[in-house]
Amino acid sequence: MLSPSLRIKQYIKQQPGQARLLATAFLALTLSILAGCNSAGSPQGNASPVPLPSASAATPLPSVIPSPTDKTTTPPRNEEAPAQTAGNNDPVALRIAAMTLEDKIGQMLLVGIDGTQPDPETQRMIAEDKVGGIILYADNINGLDGMVSLVNALKQSNKGNPIPLFMSVDQEGGKVSRMPEEYASIPANGKVGRTNDPQSARMMGSLLARQVLAAGFNMNFAPVLDINSNPDNPVIGDRSFGSNASLVTKLGIAEMKGIESEGVVPVVKHFPGHGDTSVDSHLELPVVNKTAAELSKLEWLPFQAAIKENAAAVMVAHILFPQLDKDKPASLSPIIIGEQLRGVMGYQGVVITDDLTMGAILKNYDLAEAAVDTVQAGSDILLIAHEYSNERKVREALLLSVRNGTIAESRIDESVYRILSLKARYALSDEPVAVPDLNKLNKDVVNWSHTIPE
Repeated sequence: MLSPSLRIKQYIKQQPGQARLLATAFLALTLSILAGCNSAGSPQGNASPVPLPSASAATPLPSVIPSPTDKTTTPPRNEEAPAQTAGNNDPVALRIAAMTLEDKIGQMLLVGIDGTQPDPETQRMIAEDKVGGIILYADNINGLDGMVSLVNALKQSNKGNPIPLFMSVDQEGGKVSRMPEEYASIPANGKVGRTNDPQSARMMGSLLARQVLAAGFNMNFAPVLDINSNPDNPVIGDRSFGSNASLVTKLGIAEMKGIESEGVVPVVKHFPGHGDTSVDSHLELPVVNKTAAELSKLEWLPFQAAIKENAAAVMVAHILFPQLDKDKPASLSPIIIGEQLRGVMGYQGVVITDDLTMGAILKNYDLAEAAVDTVQAGSDILLIAHEYSNERKVREALLLSVRNGTIAESRIDESVYRILSLKARYALSDEPVAVPDLNKLNKDVVNWSHTIPE
């Protein structure tokens, strides 16, 4: 079987002149992005996802690069990770071939930090461990000026790395909103759900993306695709669009498209579905006693729709589904991630764990073992939101697992390939941003919010 890189080259040779030029131009563009992501260029806020060629040589390349405002553009396809082979001319594979194991592992870590300015430990994680991304929470954000200053300082700490950071945040609207008070508030999904209007949900996604872009973020952990099917659920509630699969799917996909239309990476969550839990996974391990057949009729429907729409990234939750895997929660399960998400559903994009320092994991599993388990299950990015010592523990566990043969380095390469392809697809940059004038954005949010019933 040909590796995807050889299939891409074969595909280019088979195309008529114009398509061949487009395909060749894509390879050159990706190489330039990955070789010099910190160089001056177009402002990040104007970036739109750059389409990657399909892993299948039978699928034609898009004839245009999608515009951030083009509402009819089909999302670019996720790229399949190739085996690393001699003579591989794929620019992403070439980048990976030049990386050390330490650098590769770094790209798989997305970490939280302490405080409102980078401290020495934060700078060490970025400059030395070369972590692939940062997540900021409310306690990291000290007003608009402070937030922009922090984001710019974090990017500056990455100046020695040609691969830009994922700068991520949870900006869902409603109670899960990280932007400071200078920003106009966006209502919760539950309120938008009552409109039953996909155009309103798409506008919500666009506004959320504009909010995070204005501060220099490039990844948003939204939309929530959980179905609020359990009234006793302590963690989802109005974070969901509603209690039926059709509504959540319709509005969730619209919000996802709104986010990506602005050049922000959307992360759909919380696969396989957090809506029917009665325990908060931040504190304890929820258990959902449903079969695959039952999940496929409700919880999985929005995620399957997102996969069909080329979802950029999927977050996997810390929930035990004993009918599928009696030992490991979804986030560590080769059955749920590998067999179901990757296999049955055919998802080829980036898989991100929920925060591995949540009580659901730390109270029930060893963190180092959990890190190895989730990679073996099929995860690409490990979210470690709290404690610098936890980042070191996870990093060291993954390095040791490769060195002792528990995890093949080719498995690490697969994840890094997906990660770098996603960064290239969205043309991420570590360029600093100016403190934004929010007048126009806030006015747009207020005007849209007036269309949402109380």
